Amino acid sequence: MVSESYMENKQKAVARNDSSSSSSSTDENDFRHPVHKKFHLFGRHKSLHAALGGGKLADVLLWRNKQISGGLFAGATVIWFLFEWIGYHLLTFICHSLIVSLAILFFWSNLSLFVNKSLIEFPKIELPEELWTQVALLLRDQFTCAFGIFREVASGNDLKKFLYAIFGLWIISIVGRWFNLLTLVYIIFVVLLTVPFFYEKYDDQVDAYGEMAIKELRRQYSQLDEKVLQKLPIPFLKDIKQD
Repeated sequence: MVSESYMENKQKAVARNDSSSSSSSTDENDFRHPVHKKFHLFGRHKSLHAALGGGKLADVLLWRNKQISGGLFAGATVIWFLFEWIGYHLLTFICHSLIVSLAILFFWSNLSLFVNKSLIEFPKIELPEELWTQVALLLRDQFTCAFGIFREVASGNDLKKFLYAIFGLWIISIVGRWFNLLTLVYIIFVVLLTVPFFYEKYDDQVDAYGEMAIKELRRQYSQLDEKVLQKLPIPFLKDIKQD
């Protein structure tokens, strides 16, 4: 009996030593190999649907409701084709559309009495308040953010943001030479209806390439800052360098 109890105590001690050694090795491995956080563009920490507001507007941009998204895409394409290629004018287009619609509905309503068909029941159209509220809030947030960035860049405290703003405006001015306002609005509309959808579908690949591109841009900027910007006789650059 004594030998059996001695052997059981010895086995328990060995088991405790093994568990302690395994836990310590696990802690060391966790310390040596820290968890790499997954990179996301624009620093988002939630799903793309939630980042876009999570409502009907996000459903339209991500094609969760394919009928509405496809209808908007087709309608925008038809309008752009009429104005850009056929040379239609906006006021003429609106008036002709109303004339055709009113004429068809008027004559159909009168002819239905002679062919023994029921009158057309015009549906009561109510625009969804939630959708337009989300659009208004989104526009308000974007304009507020844009004005905040403008004020921060114009204050003259951050040369990096100033260069980014100048470069972005310069690119937009070049693009503005290639397209007129209607085509540019149509391109932006198509981008809004396609880029979020494909980004959600291929987010892992896009985030990987985006991370590499951002690292390369930071490397190029650091070289530019070291070789050029730090040598410029600008007072606040010296203050930043000292800090």
